[in-house]
Amino acid sequence: MILLVHLLFGAAIGSVVKNIPLALVLAFLSHYFLDSFPHIDYPIKNTEKNQWRAILLGAQKVALDFCLGVLLILIFSNNQPVIYFCAFLAILPDGLTVLKYLTPEPGNKTSAKSWAQKKISAIEDSPQSRSKILEAHYRFHQKIHFLKNKKISNFWRVTNQIIFVVISMVLMNKF
Repeated sequence: MILLVHLLFGAAIGSVVKNIPLALVLAFLSHYFLDSFPHIDYPIKNTEKNQWRAILLGAQKVALDFCLGVLLILIFSNNQPVIYFCAFLAILPDGLTVLKYLTPEPGNKTSAKSWAQKKISAIEDSPQSRSKILEAHYRFHQKIHFLKNKKISNFWRVTNQIIFVVISMVLMNKF
């Protein structure tokens, strides 16, 4: 699911749930809940064969998505700090997945550029990370995406995300 949806849903939880520790936990767990629905993700196939222009374009899309999510939270919420903490926690699992790929292997003596190229080009191949915690999280996160390879049209995948965005914005606006 794209970051915007996770950010808004986490912010909505922070708006609705008045018990702050509970809101933080629910916001984090909401990531896995949302990812269990059919959805579209950012295409990362362009990382193969070191297609750097496509990688840069993808990174720009992610940054724009993130900024738009924060802007919508700013507009539609009452801007309490807990809302932003919840939004951050709702995207944290994707950050952990990225971190898994960027974790260097111990004793790796290759240059930073060749190491980064190798890591980025291998994202789809799921290389073994040296961090057992990040690797375990990655496996769990991938299992949540059990509908990823099912034949579900993009119409329904996008519709699911739109529904969650609308619900999130209504909840943020009401509370």
